[in-house]
Amino acid sequence: MRLRTKFNLVLILACVSGIIAATGLTYQAAKSNALQEIENEIAIIRANALAVRKYTSTGVKPLLSDGNDILFLPHTVPSFSAQTVFSYFSSSFPDYYYKEAALNPTNPDDLAEDWEADLINQLRADQSLDRISIIRETDAGRVFAVAFPFTITDPSCLDCHSDPSIAPAAMIDLYGSENGFGWEMGETIGAQIIYAPMALADKRAADLIVVIMLAIFVAFMVVIVLVNLMLSHIVLKPVAMMSEISEQVSMGDFSAPEYIKKGSDEISSLSTSFNRMRRSLDSAMKLLDD
Repeated sequence: MRLRTKFNLVLILACVSGIIAATGLTYQAAKSNALQEIENEIAIIRANALAVRKYTSTGVKPLLSDGNDILFLPHTVPSFSAQTVFSYFSSSFPDYYYKEAALNPTNPDDLAEDWEADLINQLRADQSLDRISIIRETDAGRVFAVAFPFTITDPSCLDCHSDPSIAPAAMIDLYGSENGFGWEMGETIGAQIIYAPMALADKRAADLIVVIMLAIFVAFMVVIVLVNLMLSHIVLKPVAMMSEISEQVSMGDFSAPEYIKKGSDEISSLSTSFNRMRRSLDSAMKLLDD
């Protein structure tokens, strides 16, 4: 096996090992980065929902509340508006799901599932938490979910949810008086829960890994080419020439010119020693002939 082949085999093995190690190390970073991107998009979705809720409370509800004793309009409810707007907004975020889940909602559609109730209870137990992020298994696969506490801070919320006796009659006719009451100021009654499939994070991480690995592969290829060029110029070519001259000298032919490699590296030193040995051998042979 030639020296270049041996050298390249070792170099390629080192490159492959480096790529495998880099893949393992960067995948976790890429996965973390993908989850951070998803969490940032979740923050955008929540900000949009909060804006819709605010507008509904301050802009829509005052205009439509006068008729609530006759006909209750869900459009005046911030939760209804936020979730309805998201159903249109989701065309820009098709992989995301938004829900305002509550332990005791007026609308049964907003009732928290068991896992959602667990998150709400954690937020109720620790008021310092501003969010909870989890990865959970579902029938459709793993999802990354973020729950934000929904705490009663607006006294107007209690107009409909403190006691059935003061709630709008039209709302009682529509939803009944059994659910959605007994709320108190400062109480965390539910959570804004936004989640996306982990497949989205996996895909983003995989796409990033492909780009990184391609860049590393190209860098390694450039290194291999440059190292081979240097190997040929600095080592293989001088050694091949000295080998050819040695072959001639070994056959008694001293007519070949000396090979002189300029520089101060080991190959230059070898060429100087080789030429000195050749001259000594030539002198010895001439003495024997005399």
